[in-house]
This record gives sequence, C-alpha cells and structure tokens, in this order.
Amino acid sequence: MPFVIKKMYVEKKQKAFLYLMNELGYSQREAQRFISKGRILVNGEKMLKTAGEIEGEFEFIYFEPITKGLLPTYVEEEFVVFDKPSGVLIHPQTKRTPYSLIDELKYQFGRDANIAHRIDQETSGLVLCAKNKKSERDIKMMFQEREMKKKYLALVHGEFKEELCVEAPLLRSKAETAIVRMVVKVDDSGKKSKTDFKPLKYFADTNMTLIECSPHTGRQHQIRVHLFHVKHPIVGDPIYGQSEKDIIKFLDKELTPTERIKNSGATRLLLHASELEFNLYEKIYRIVSDVNFEEICKSSLVVNISQ
Repeated sequence: MPFVIKKMYVEKKQKAFLYLMNELGYSQREAQRFISKGRILVNGEKMLKTAGEIEGEFEFIYFEPITKGLLPTYVEEEFVVFDKPSGVLIHPQTKRTPYSLIDELKYQFGRDANIAHRIDQETSGLVLCAKNKKSERDIKMMFQEREMKKKYLALVHGEFKEELCVEAPLLRSKAETAIVRMVVKVDDSGKKSKTDFKPLKYFADTNMTLIECSPHTGRQHQIRVHLFHVKHPIVGDPIYGQSEKDIIKFLDKELTPTERIKNSGATRLLLHASELEFNLYEKIYRIVSDVNFEEICKSSLVVNISQ
C-alpha cells in the first residue's frame, strides 16, 4: 500500500509544518498541503489547520512508493518516458489504490520526480515524466503552450476510408449523477477541440480499422469522443457507445471480460499513445513506442469464456 501511517514523536511543541520541513525535508508548500489534506493525525483526529502545533506522539500519513519492475523506455538527465500498460493508473485515485505509475517514478527517481501529463487508465503508451521540479514546470508549460506533438494509434469499428480532421467542441457534463459527470460530449458551448485522423490498415474480417490520431488540443477523452462523434467508436471503449447499465457495471467492476467483448469488441480500450515529439532545452526529441500495438489488438479481441 503506497499510503502508510507512521507514528512519530516530537519532544517540544512546534508548528507541524516546520517539523515536516526540518525533519522530513518537505518544502513549506508541500508540508502545508499535507496538513490541509488531513495527513497529520493527533489522537486519531485530523489536523487541518496549516499553522497547527504538535507535541508528543502523532501520526503522519505519507506516500511510500512501491515497484512492480516497470522500467522507463527512455531516460534523459531531466526527464524519463514510461510505456504505460493499459489498466495502470497515472496517480492513485484514493489512499487505498494499491499501485499507479507515480509509484514507479518516485521509487526509481526520487520524491521530486513527477508525471507531467495524463492519459486514461485504460489507454496504454508513452507518458512523459519530469525528474525534478524545474523540468516539471518547463514540461508542463510546453504542454500548456501546445508545443508537444502527440500521436496515438487506435483500432476503431467500421471502415475508416480517408483522412479526416474533426473540429468538434467538447463539453464535460455538469449533471449531478456520477455516471453522467464523467461523460464528455460534443456541444457548441464546449471548448474548441481538434483531432486529425489517418487510416492505416483495414481488417475486413472484423470490419475494424487501425488509425493514427493526432490531437491538436488536449481535452479530456478527446480522441474517444471525436471518434464516437463520427461513428467510428474505439474498439473496447466501455463508456462511449454503451448503455448506462453497462457503463455502471464497468465502473463498479462487475462487467465480465465476456460481456465487455460482446458490448464493445475487446477486453480493453484499444487506444495507444505511440509517439511524442518536442523541443526541450534546445534539443528536439522524437520518442516512439516500441510496443506492437497491432498484436495487442489481436490478443484483446479474444476472451477466455470461462465465466
């Protein structure tokens, strides 16, 4: 479990954030953020005041990264790139999340290393990570200024016959229900979004097409929603194109692989972040995933019906 509770003791009364800074090496901002999130417990109660004081025994909830042996595919002095498997979270969703990519990054490269951008849990592929706070700021600014060129591979339903540019604005639903809140839709009042699509290979036996996706903007679920919008949903998508009943079953982890392949065509979302190209510190990088995505697609279309 990455989040652990450690008992600590301080002899003289002092500000809690100063203890975290002086004894554990956190910055003032980090220390005060931990306190405001309830990471310090005094007599079992959360301390929420950032100027609160501690004396004697208390407990501190902190992130202790673990490793499952996932190594980066590209390492530089200022950054590393992981080729994330489908199903692995970028960050823990709760304190009970057993493992995420941030575990590997901090376990291997230290506490100041951080992930610079996100891809969905089910999306596989390249994730750029900073090794220190300066490179984190610079890389995030690069994404913010849209100076990062990204390419994805996707397997979609139907024959995708020609190159296509989709410029459909995207809006995240503001409805109250949890199921609707996570769904993004095309809406004229949404944010400008643009994705280029290029067909690579058509598979007549399954009526599916392998395509290259080049997003110019970075909206949540952008590629997935744009492809659903043009009636070529991604094979294995458990959200877009599915009934509310099956979406809920998926979110509750009650949808079996057999049911999922029947509904969406595969046991996972067949979307892969395949290429990153950027200019950082006066050097141009072009990093390409060495994963054979076509083989992954083939294996994901087959399910062991034993349930």
